[in-house]
Amino acid sequence: MATKLASETRPLIQTTFDNGLQVLVQESHVAPVASFWIFYRVGSRNEPPGLTGISHWVEHMLFKGTEKYPQGEFDKAVARAGGMFNGMTWLDFTTYFETFPTERIGLALEVESDRMVHAVFDPEETESERTVILSEREGSENNYPWRLRTELQAAAFQAHPYGHPVIGWREDLLAMTRDDLYRHYRTYYTPNNAVVVAVGDFDGEAMVAQIQAHFGSLPSGPTVPPVRAQEPAQRAERRILLRGTDPTGYLQMAFHVPGARHPDFFPLVVLDSVLGGAKGMGLFGGSPSNRSHRLYRALVDRELAAGVNSAYYPTLDAFLFSFQVTLHPKATHQQVEEAIWAELEKIQQEGVTQAELRKAIQQTKAQFAYSSESVTNRAYWLGFSAVVADTDWFFHWLERLGAVTSEDVQRVARQYFQRQAQTVGWYLPDTH
Repeated sequence: MATKLASETRPLIQTTFDNGLQVLVQESHVAPVASFWIFYRVGSRNEPPGLTGISHWVEHMLFKGTEKYPQGEFDKAVARAGGMFNGMTWLDFTTYFETFPTERIGLALEVESDRMVHAVFDPEETESERTVILSEREGSENNYPWRLRTELQAAAFQAHPYGHPVIGWREDLLAMTRDDLYRHYRTYYTPNNAVVVAVGDFDGEAMVAQIQAHFGSLPSGPTVPPVRAQEPAQRAERRILLRGTDPTGYLQMAFHVPGARHPDFFPLVVLDSVLGGAKGMGLFGGSPSNRSHRLYRALVDRELAAGVNSAYYPTLDAFLFSFQVTLHPKATHQQVEEAIWAELEKIQQEGVTQAELRKAIQQTKAQFAYSSESVTNRAYWLGFSAVVADTDWFFHWLERLGAVTSEDVQRVARQYFQRQAQTVGWYLPDTH
């Protein structure tokens, strides 16, 4: 599957313009479509206390239009051209994309280069969007697994801004001003802090020239403030107890693990597959692919849980390897927690079998292929990889995954899953 994918695309063209803009272009002639992405190296990781959620809010504001494309005009143009577009904010980045029939991809370049420097940030629209984002956050708060995850993440980090929710804390969203937002925009949404990616049915050199025409003359921005926070090693178990009106019980656990560039990243990916099922690791990777993974057998098959999954994301800095469980009505939180630890300790003591290792790697490779086969998905993967690691990380992903041994999996299980380093969250239905 991966070989077929490689044969459908041409070599990647990489260049950096004089203004600092990193450009990635790859031809793919499987369909008459093209996808254009722009990644800004700014997310919740770059937000100090008092300004949490500002990147997500700025992301919203860039949809509010420019003088050239007033609000709603780009939406109409995309609809007329038969395309799709969206934007999102995450821990390490903010991104926007457009996918069009190839002959209309120039519209994406025109809009993204325009709003990189000419977003309006109208004061009335800014206030209106405050209400929208607060409403979005309140909607999430009605979901107890989200609330438990937010509390757990905040407890897991003492120093690093990964402890803040991407949407921000409510108090910061109430206090931020239009000037705060505009200053953030001018600091981070600049050519020298961005990666643009184009993948599709076009001539690669001609696309580079087209990107140069739209972005090459834009002024470079200021030096981006570095993220200096270093998370101290966790030496004490931390626990969260949340109560509420949802009658279902939930349990979450998290452990600090390295980011995407670390040599232990790929053994941890395989461990994630063994414990919670293979995943695509990217935005479009899909859900775990089977019910034979260890946690499903240990919890769901034994009627301790109605559902269970693990999660490990590629990130720029060290983040979390986590577990999320929806309890079976007859199970207790202590039973579930002990069952998870029983599986972790089995791997720590006995490792994983060769058959289990082979299955985990094969299924993860398949998920990787599924999540990077279309021009939209592949462009996402290239830009995402450039932000959290580099493009070499992407192109050697399958090779490095395939090189993981059972000894590697056992070693990382021993190293990172320790009781004094866990953060545990219980949600209990309030019976009063």
